[in-house]
Amino acid sequence: MKRFVRVPAFALLLAAVLSATAARGEDSGKWISLFNGKDLSGWTFHLDNPKAKMSDVWSVKDGVLSCKGNPRGYIRTKDDYENYVLKLQWRFDPEKGPGNSGVLLRMVGEHKVWPKSIEAQLQSRNAGDIWNIDKVQMTVAPDRTEGRRTIKLHETNEKPLGEWNEYEITADHGTITLKVNGLVQ
Repeated sequence: MKRFVRVPAFALLLAAVLSATAARGEDSGKWISLFNGKDLSGWTFHLDNPKAKMSDVWSVKDGVLSCKGNPRGYIRTKDDYENYVLKLQWRFDPEKGPGNSGVLLRMVGEHKVWPKSIEAQLQSRNAGDIWNIDKVQMTVAPDRTEGRRTIKLHETNEKPLGEWNEYEITADHGTITLKVNGLVQ
């Protein structure tokens, strides 16, 4: 299997909270748990502050991964995945208001903030949008694309702040499909 993608590579900002992250690989067809609910074993990170530690930004409590959002950066799996279905849940703290996050796909090149990749957007009310980061070669719908952003197909179907949402991201060779709460966006 050709390996060139880190998945999931989360660019988590503004206190996004994730739970139940899993991926199904094309080779085995079996689900692989990417997050054990206890710690960040199997993950690495990159922050825009080279003196910062992963624990300065991300923490795990009661089976939930939380992000403070500062300093800016991302975590990523140590293993590579190419074709997969990735399922994750997220929510933003209603006391802190709307948040911004994302899932970086098809990462290539140097590890920096932000790496060359395709972002499955998780900014509040914009989940399902796609962002092109650092001029990744990709084909998008020109009628829904403004600069680096390709706008989702439908109005937002995110739940109110504080409630869990589900992202199902399918990377099938050259096609990426984003489902937000069961709706292809």
